[in-house]
Amino acid sequence: MIKRELYHIIYEKLFKGKAIILTGPRQTGKTTLVKAILKEFPDESLFLNADEPDVRAQLEEASSTTLRNIIGDRKIIAIDEAQRISNIGITLKLITDEIKNVQLIVTGSSSLGLADKIHEPLTGRKFEYHLHPLSYSELVKNTGYLEERRQLESRLIYGSYPDVVNNPSEEREILTNLTDTFLYSDILSLDEVRKPEMLTDLLEALALQVGSQVRYSEVGDLIGASQKTVKKYIELLEKVFVIFRLRAFNRNVRNEIKRSRKIYFYDNGIRNAILRNYNPLHLRTDIGALWENYLISERKKRNAYMRYYAKSWFWRTRQQQEIDYIEEIDGVLSAFEFKWSPKRKTSWSKTFTGNYTVQGLTTVHRDNYSDFLQI
Repeated sequence: MIKRELYHIIYEKLFKGKAIILTGPRQTGKTTLVKAILKEFPDESLFLNADEPDVRAQLEEASSTTLRNIIGDRKIIAIDEAQRISNIGITLKLITDEIKNVQLIVTGSSSLGLADKIHEPLTGRKFEYHLHPLSYSELVKNTGYLEERRQLESRLIYGSYPDVVNNPSEEREILTNLTDTFLYSDILSLDEVRKPEMLTDLLEALALQVGSQVRYSEVGDLIGASQKTVKKYIELLEKVFVIFRLRAFNRNVRNEIKRSRKIYFYDNGIRNAILRNYNPLHLRTDIGALWENYLISERKKRNAYMRYYAKSWFWRTRQQQEIDYIEEIDGVLSAFEFKWSPKRKTSWSKTFTGNYTVQGLTTVHRDNYSDFLQI
């Protein structure tokens, strides 16, 4: 098993009187991670899979007495895919409040359902973490710096879902199955999706616009949907961890674009699977978009696992001056430009540098990207 950065983070939070909530997309390794932690407590742990109908039945509207009987003398209990259980928030609250000295770990494949069900009951009673596809640092620690650099083209094309990484030469089949089941079955079956074909078209449109500003009205015209529907479906895709938004940075400097956003995929492989485009880099015209999506999604993982509470944006003016990525940590701004080729120079906007105090202006390219991603 590839050691996950969250392993030690979660382990340090055990038995501190709060539930541990672990969310993330399907197939990112949540169950594997939780079972690895439970192995440290072989005679004191209980794993409950909410995909099993009898488990759901026992935990739905369970009393504290029933929960005590289920848990017995175990000290750590894990509930996998908890969003499938009705009234799970109340059940988790009962365990946390009424059954002392028991550590609760809960996983969910989306924030839909789970977040709404547990937010109020577990207010002040939980630590919450998100498990991404494998990160650059996790892969480097597993196979080494040189090997991971050799795999850069594969990461840009096939992404870094655990099953993809662990089964080279089978990436296309795995990604196709993952998108068909996760995207085109699970998500399309949700009550919020009333026009499945429209969501499919939206995903393809967003995949083609990675690295570009996304205007809901233009996307709506492209797929035949209202601006309201586009916004709703984008928010849904965020909640199931397919995409995330990067907003425009502005602090009232003249000519800055204020109300705009870019949209990125959590994983390059999912993006390419939606387009059914697995061509090698030398045959592609979208290397810039792939590079930008990879770096920003990997930086998002890095900041989460380092527990940096970073704010992030892109920056652009009406005169088309632009900076790919801006980050603020503890009040300190840093700016980054992404260039695939190390030979391409960056011309930094004087409008930006003249109006903002920035700690660093860094061009990230394929020769130095490890510094940007390493933990």
